[in-house]
Amino acid sequence: MARVLVIGGTLFIGRAMVEQLLDRGDEVVIMHRSEGTPFGDRVGEILCDRNDVAAVRDALAGVRFDLVFDNVYDFEHGTSGEQVKAAAAALDVSGRYVFMSSMAAYGHGLGFGEEAPLVASDYPNPYAAQKADSERALFRLHDEAGLPVATLRPCFVYGPGNPYPRETFFWDRLLAGRPIIVPEDGQTPMQWVHAEDVARTALRAAEVDAAAGRAYNVAGDPILTHAEYVRLLADVAGVDAELAHVPRASIQEAGGGLMAPPFYFGVYLDVPPLTVKTDRVPSELGVEIRPLEEGLRETYRWYQAQEPATPDFSWEDQLLAAAR
Repeated sequence: MARVLVIGGTLFIGRAMVEQLLDRGDEVVIMHRSEGTPFGDRVGEILCDRNDVAAVRDALAGVRFDLVFDNVYDFEHGTSGEQVKAAAAALDVSGRYVFMSSMAAYGHGLGFGEEAPLVASDYPNPYAAQKADSERALFRLHDEAGLPVATLRPCFVYGPGNPYPRETFFWDRLLAGRPIIVPEDGQTPMQWVHAEDVARTALRAAEVDAAAGRAYNVAGDPILTHAEYVRLLADVAGVDAELAHVPRASIQEAGGGLMAPPFYFGVYLDVPPLTVKTDRVPSELGVEIRPLEEGLRETYRWYQAQEPATPDFSWEDQLLAAAR
């Protein structure tokens, strides 16, 4: 049994990770800002804002862990490489430190392997830049101080309990017989991975000796375009999909949002093309990512059990009327 710290363990990937750690009998402590977890007295808690460097150092002073999983990013204020480094440097960890980065750290382009350069600190997407800075800081600690770090770079994450309106965004509209707004020609490529598979990959990256000092793209196959993704979601729900192709400039002029309403294609899904190579996770860690259709069918069963949503479609109606 390992003593494990999970920095951010109450939402989505972190929650899946904690569940897997508890299932195998580990002692789990969660570091987060708000008191209370979905796991009751099965886990310990350290209450601390990981962006508060001094508070993190105080909270972790003299505390020892066998493994650490760092999942937190503050989307409101950002989380810098220095803030991530401060937490890692404050920890007394005998085993692996696994950091949840993102494929966004590559910027945009097709077919990135793990040895490809990450974006610079002044890259215009702060999330991508800070994830890249965090990885560089952690790998410097690995090289200079021997921190046994491994980093994961997942693509778009889906699955039951997704806190972001992604797959549910489309099912709400497909089941209502709504046309789905698709920016431009719908040919932008996307990759997806189930939250439980990300968690399984993280646990394996903590176990495999060769993972120390390594980065791992975590993404499933096949690569789908925007249009193919919507049609797959429709097929899973047993309905037909009507795609309404709208110029991106028109969407932006009407106020369509990536991270704030009015959403037009799910949270943060309409980004420049970005795909990664996926052979390192199965070959080095022995993790096979489940097929996307299988995972989406499981997610749809979860969706059907939830309280039905009542979205406001008025903005979309206005956009579609103007596009005709």
